[in-house]
This record gives sequence, C-alpha cells and structure tokens, in this order.
Amino acid sequence: MSQKVVTVSGEGVAGLQKKKMNMWSIAFIIYCMTAAGAFGIEAMIPNCGPGMTLLILAVLPIIWVIPICLAVSELSAFMPEESGMYVWTKEAFGEAWGFCMGWWGSLSVYLGMASYVVLVVGYVGKFMELSPTMAMCIKVGMILIFTIINLLGIKEVGIVSTIFSIVILAAFALVTVVGFANWNYNPVTPFIPEGQGVFDSLGLGICIGIWMYCGYAVISNMAGEIENPKVIPKAFKAIIPIIALSYILPTIAGLASVGNWQMWGIDTGEGGLDYASVLTLNLGKGWGIVFLICAIIAQCAIFNSYIAAGSRAFFVLGDDKLSPKFLTKLSKNRKIPYWPILILAAFTMLLMNLDFSVLLTVIAPLGIVCYIVLSFVFIKLRKKYPVNERGDVYYAKGGKLTEAYIVICPIIVGILALFVNGTEYFLIGFVSILSGVVAYIIFKIIFGGLTKIDPVKYPLNEKTRLAKGDGVRIGIFLMLFGVLLLAGGFFLAWYEGGWGVDYYEYIYKSGFMSDFWLMINTSKIGGAVMTAAGAALYLLGKKFDPVK
Repeated sequence: MSQKVVTVSGEGVAGLQKKKMNMWSIAFIIYCMTAAGAFGIEAMIPNCGPGMTLLILAVLPIIWVIPICLAVSELSAFMPEESGMYVWTKEAFGEAWGFCMGWWGSLSVYLGMASYVVLVVGYVGKFMELSPTMAMCIKVGMILIFTIINLLGIKEVGIVSTIFSIVILAAFALVTVVGFANWNYNPVTPFIPEGQGVFDSLGLGICIGIWMYCGYAVISNMAGEIENPKVIPKAFKAIIPIIALSYILPTIAGLASVGNWQMWGIDTGEGGLDYASVLTLNLGKGWGIVFLICAIIAQCAIFNSYIAAGSRAFFVLGDDKLSPKFLTKLSKNRKIPYWPILILAAFTMLLMNLDFSVLLTVIAPLGIVCYIVLSFVFIKLRKKYPVNERGDVYYAKGGKLTEAYIVICPIIVGILALFVNGTEYFLIGFVSILSGVVAYIIFKIIFGGLTKIDPVKYPLNEKTRLAKGDGVRIGIFLMLFGVLLLAGGFFLAWYEGGWGVDYYEYIYKSGFMSDFWLMINTSKIGGAVMTAAGAALYLLGKKFDPVK
C-alpha cells in the first residue's frame, strides 16, 4: 500500500517572481538580520561580568538559536510561503492568530528601522563634525540607497548582504587575531561583578544576549521568493556557528588583550573600551577609524536586510484581504512588492529624528513573543501534518525528544527574558502585544479577511463581523497573556522589589514609569482583568460562536 503524502501549497502570492539563490546568499542575509557584528555585547560585560557574558554567549545558541532555526527550517521547507510566520500561524490557529504574528513582526521592524539610521549618523559623527543639515542628508541618503536596492529584488539584497558580511567578519577576525596575539589578562574573571548575585547577573545579560541572537525567523518573510527553499536549512547550518564564534572569539580576545572589563560599554567616551580598542591600543589609532567604518557598514547591513523582511508581511496580509489591496501590487518587470517597501522607507523618515528609548521598549517584547508563539505553531503543524506523511521534505530528525527540545527551550528562555527585561519593558511590551488583536478586529471588519476569498472555508459571524470561532480564539489570547501579565506582576515585585522604587524614580523622574509599585499593581490588576475577560469571552464563544 502506498503511503499517503500530505502537501501544502507553496505557490504563494500570484505573480511573485521567484529567484534561485545559493546557500551563502541566504546565509549572509541571515547574518545581516541577526548579527552584523558583535556590536552591543560591550554593554553586557560590565553589567553581568566577563565570565557570565561568555557563558551566555556560548549557551544561548544551544537553548535558543538552534531550536528556533530547526523550527524555521522545517516550516520553511514544508510551507515555503512569503511572510512565513504569518502563514504558518494562520494554518495552525486561524487568521486571528496569524494576523497577530504578522502584525507583531511588522511593528517591531517599522519601529526599529530608524534606529539603525540614527546609529550610522552617530558613528559618522565620531570622526567628523556634522551640522544638522549634513546629518539629515546622511539619513535620507541611506534610506534612499537601500530602498532602491530592495526595489531591485531579493537577489540584489543578497549580493549586498554578502559583501557587507565579508567586510564585517574580516574586521572581527582581525580583532580576534590581534587580541589573542596580545593576551595579557584572564578573560573570564571575575565571573560576575563583586557583590552581585548570579541570578541578577544572568537577568542583566540574558536580555542583551537574546537581542544579539534574534532575527532568525525573519528569513521566512521572503521564503516565497526563493525558488529553491531547501537552501534555507543548509544556510542555517552554515551561519549559526559563524555567528556564535563571531561573538565569542572577539569578546575573549578583547577581554584578554585590553582587560578593564568594567570600562567596556557602547558609550565609549573618555576611558571607554570596545572592540575597536583592541586595534587602537595594539596597532594604532588609524585602525580604530577602519573599525568605525565597519561599524557603519554593520548598521547599513542590518537596515538593508530588514527592509526586505519588514516589507513583506503587509504585502501578504493585503493578499488575504486583511490590509489594503494596493499593498499587493508588484512592479512590472521585477515583480517586487514596491508599495510596502516605499511605505517602510517613508515611515523610517518620519521616525528618524525621534527619541527611540521608548520605542525600543516596545520592540524587544514583540520579537520574544513571536518566538514563543512559533513554538506552539511548530508542534501544532506537526500534529496536523505528521512528518512521516510529508514525503521528501526536510524536517528536524530525532522524534519526540527533538520536538520537546524545539518547543520547550524557546518558551522557557522567552518567558524568562520577558520577566527580567525590566518592569517598564514588560508593561509597554504588553501594550504592543495587545495591539495585534485590536488591529485584527479593525482590519477584519474593514477589509473582510479570508471570508472574501473563500466564504465556505472561512465563514463569517454576521453578528460580530469576525470569523466564526474568533470569540473563542480571542478569549484564549486574553487568558494566555492575562495569566502571563499577572504572573509577571508577582515575579517582578519579588525580583526588583528591593531596588525598583529608587531605580525607576531616578531613571524616569516622574510619570507612570517612575512609580515602581504603580507599575506592579497595574500588571497584577491588568492581568487579572484580562484573564477574567478572556475566560468569559471563551465560555460565550464556546456556546454561541464555536471554532469549526
């Protein structure tokens, strides 16, 4: 008897042009999205100690990166669709949850893009004085250049990412060689700062560590344009060890050669140290300028790759009648979704002069939540489409043990990161998370959603104007995040209670975020209200609007 083989359409959006890309082009796009150098690790060292920093950098690939990459590789191979995380979540849990995944991913990109432009101007300002007009010209020029590259197509994005990646990796390889050649200090002592507990040090470091190891799922946004999606798992296998080593080796070399771990940090003012210091102290100041240029290239690399990734989600949502239809228009010759790219560029120009301290508190929780939800999507689709019925399609081997590894590790690490990122990050992050379900309700009512495409498969509840079963789905959404918000309130009261009052008053001076206990009570009460509202909506939905 022949074995039944299940398949899921990989045709994606009609008219979208697929490009054949080699493994290294994909690998370097992933590198630019997730790493583009070890910039940022400098802040970990004085906060959690040299030894703890290196331990976090070594362990996170095992318990965070590899599980996520295995999930993304398997789902990209089985369902190689544009805006992959949206499509996979929609297939697993319906269009409401799918929309939220697409919304969260896009929102984090839209709010974060301008920060890379600001960083470039900041780096340029370190070796030449910039007038406001000159700074504005650099910002606008950077946005225009990489917008044009993205309008040419994903293949061109891959070429630029490859060139940038080679330059950045070469710079950090030089830091590694010079650092090891001038070894003077023990790079792992002290393990944590004196007088600081292990758990406190871990909490301070894990958030930056996860930020350094984020972005791996974003390649799925462009999977529908890759003619040979089997290269995605191969690209992950090639680039994961390169990224980990490009973080760990230069950090060891830097600490071993220049020491003074307390002086490391992103703000390298008088006496401050960073990776460029390894070259300036051992080879001369000229090499520091060379490394500064590489830092500028790194921000450009991230910016270039994230235009490609961030512009695809609303394009696919438009095709599914969950956002304006004009977003699905393709350029005549290259078949590129030009409207989302142009809108992202315009949005970046609007935000590039703002203070990003608050916006960044929104971005981090969104990415973490996407990876937590992705774990549930992975296991749901494995149950819905068993791997032994998928035919000759890549999947992560290892049976139930591998499944548990892929699902449990990101959930535990992700929830821990949400809880220890800071009370203000935790609360503002939940506002951005809730914006997903609010936006879904609005967009569904205005544009109709999948009901417009197939009213039989995706029936509408005429009373609510949402999909049938959305009452249950939104109820589950509110219960899950309500419990998380409630638990976070109690955890943060214990975790930050000893110092939170003075810290937040000192940092924020006045207002909501300056009052630690007001934030804690908001988390507890808000979590309880959300949980109760979700339970009520779930019970009403089960009775009057059950999921088909």
